[in-house]
Amino acid sequence: MTIKRLVIAAGWTIAAGFFMGCVPQTQPAEFFQLTAESPAHRAMQTRLFETKDETELLSASAAVLQDLGFQIEESAREVGFLRATKERSAREHGQDISRFLVFLFSSALVLVEQPPIVIPVDLHQKIAATLITRPLNPEGTRHEVRVMFYRVVWKGDGSAGRQPIPPGEQRMEMVRDPVLYQTFFSKLSKAVFLEAFTL
Repeated sequence: MTIKRLVIAAGWTIAAGFFMGCVPQTQPAEFFQLTAESPAHRAMQTRLFETKDETELLSASAAVLQDLGFQIEESAREVGFLRATKERSAREHGQDISRFLVFLFSSALVLVEQPPIVIPVDLHQKIAATLITRPLNPEGTRHEVRVMFYRVVWKGDGSAGRQPIPPGEQRMEMVRDPVLYQTFFSKLSKAVFLEAFTL
């Protein structure tokens, strides 16, 4: 019985290593904590526009988000707020390879009358964008636009020994890809015919 537990523990350790993946996960409690990277993230997410027309900025932002495949779900023009989402597959080949390797290495569990380990992989994701505009001076001639992208990822099913792992586990993480933010602000600048300034 002790060897059986050691083999199962070794299998779980291997599976845990593959669960970590390449993308750092962000826990919900971490969303509101300031870190050393916070100023860099804010700079990536924010641009200034020299304009009096906040409504035009919001309309152009909505159009750019739709151009990037998002659907507008909430809009409050009086407070300068937009929220948009899009759903995509979250499958990555690296996870499928990891799943296969863990299954292959855990096949030895058959020798101790245990089924192999099948780790769950990411199946589906919902990417959301939250956008806020606000005037920076009393005259309302300068406006700040801040957009934040994050995603919720749902995992598929799996098994660890005779214990099934049900589908539906989810995690939330910030999207910190600078290319996505640069693309958004580049398209927004072209849409409103204004140059965007960094903070």
